[in-house]
Amino acid sequence: MTGDRLLSVAPSPAFWVAVAAYAAASAALFMVLAGKTSWKRIALGLVVFAFVAHGTDIGWRGTLNVHPAQSVREAIGFLSFILTGGYLLASTRYQLTLGGVVIMPVALVMLLAARLTPAGAAPDGLDTLGRIHISLATIGVGVFALASALSAIYLVENRALKKKKFDSIAFTKASGAPLEGLDRLSHRLVLVGFPIFTVALVLGAVWVSRLGESLDRPEYPLAAVTWLAFAGLLLARQVYGWRGARAAKLTLAGFAAAIAVLAIYLIRRMVA
Repeated sequence: MTGDRLLSVAPSPAFWVAVAAYAAASAALFMVLAGKTSWKRIALGLVVFAFVAHGTDIGWRGTLNVHPAQSVREAIGFLSFILTGGYLLASTRYQLTLGGVVIMPVALVMLLAARLTPAGAAPDGLDTLGRIHISLATIGVGVFALASALSAIYLVENRALKKKKFDSIAFTKASGAPLEGLDRLSHRLVLVGFPIFTVALVLGAVWVSRLGESLDRPEYPLAAVTWLAFAGLLLARQVYGWRGARAAKLTLAGFAAAIAVLAIYLIRRMVA
């Protein structure tokens, strides 16, 4: 198969099953957050089902030689898979209902974008180095995405407490984790994702230089901004003791830059 044909593979039946399961899981998690605790097991079961179906779709595409490192479009689909898996893993310790309400719709939208947007042209010069770069960048951004979801939950719960909404105690029980736990887990995820993203950034620079491309495209400075945001976060936390809301906001800022990079790549391939 040629690169263009690889990128044009139609969605598998498992993809549509995953889409339905993600949508159903999102609705069930909203029910839990609204106080319908009897929906907890159903919601978690639907998330697991969506994760399995999503993984099956990725495996099916692999049999057609379309892999997560094939393009940014495929990487976005894999990033959605990482988000869901990370949420399930974190849920073994915390009842992250609010996290699921945030993550499941995001994972659904990302999967739809990865499978239903125009394929565009195949990436130029995609060699082994390029595939490693895309794979590591996807994993790094996936870890940052989980940290950002926890940071968003932290800010929501912290704001409710500061406004002295006494019903926020019930809200915290429904959403799943104490503020300290959210802050600590988000920090640990950033510690994991930062070295992975750093290696991906270095390999990406080497790959681009081999292709002879200019570094003045907007995605390259944005990737550097992402790295600086998370480097600054780790430094501020270690040296100045940043915790809580300030750390959460900086985490979200770094992730926003990372998402902007992916969006630029995706749009460029769609119109190419």
